[in-house]
Amino acid sequence: MKFMVFIIFCLAIIFGECSSPVSFGTLKQINAGELNIGYVEAGPADGPAVILMHGFPYDIHSYVGVTPLLAAAGYRVLLPYLRGHGTTTFLSSRTPRTAEQSAFALDIIALMDALKIDKAILAGFDWGSRTGNIIAALWPERCKALVSVTGYLITNLVANLQPLPPQLEWAWWYQYYFVTERGELGLTNLRYRHDLGNVIWKFNSPSWNYTAATYDQTAAAFTNDDYVAIVIGNYRWRQSLMKTTPRYAALEKKLATAPTIGVPTITIDGELDPFTPAGDGSAYRAKFTGKYDHRALQVGHNVPQEAPEAFAQAVIDVDKF
Repeated sequence: MKFMVFIIFCLAIIFGECSSPVSFGTLKQINAGELNIGYVEAGPADGPAVILMHGFPYDIHSYVGVTPLLAAAGYRVLLPYLRGHGTTTFLSSRTPRTAEQSAFALDIIALMDALKIDKAILAGFDWGSRTGNIIAALWPERCKALVSVTGYLITNLVANLQPLPPQLEWAWWYQYYFVTERGELGLTNLRYRHDLGNVIWKFNSPSWNYTAATYDQTAAAFTNDDYVAIVIGNYRWRQSLMKTTPRYAALEKKLATAPTIGVPTITIDGELDPFTPAGDGSAYRAKFTGKYDHRALQVGHNVPQEAPEAFAQAVIDVDKF
């Protein structure tokens, strides 16, 4: 009976037959590094570990359709809230709310350590892709395989100072908004914070007809007390307007060399994603030196929520490389 209910749950997600957003149910919390991380866990406890990482402005519900598919396939699925999101909090009020790219990677490593997971399949999009890229590049022994939307996303601060074609600069408007005092005030305003995320969703995924309830379910994660500090800090750091914290300097120096990734990888492009470079993934193909496949889907930026079956299949397939 429980199995039949689970199958109906999966089908309802896949075919959009749920009248309201699907909830994950009870969240877990665990101290990991400098954080108390909120996360969802699904599937058998002894299954191969898969860590699904969200981006901005998104949360763990980007994987609401992916999770039951992977759990049914025998995977232990973990979905952590990144720092500044949902129920993830800092253990100390004295800890600087830093947001360098390497900080997110260390958070996931700390989570793996806390859960006694030696190696996991890492899968993500947006900030989650970048985090997976970094772990795969610097700690390949912790990454069994990688699924990365938009390919290679490790930030190079020097390269980031160079202008992009105007159409791409326009797509990144909110990054430039956030470097201003006006942008910080706008994100601090809870009403504007909610509405800004929705504007970005609509732009990022032009063909996805999500409901207001679906967005609101995710937007609840943006009320975290550290959300503004983490979001503003990350985008200002990317524009070299905030210095790298000494703790992360050595790691960021390694990442500045654009290290290659040798673990088995599947990259995915959303063909309707305004941030996806034109082509077949050739723009970043050389950065992946191990077993590799590239897939393009007729969706926008939030690939796992827009195409959960294809995303879940990529995770299953990369595990077989």
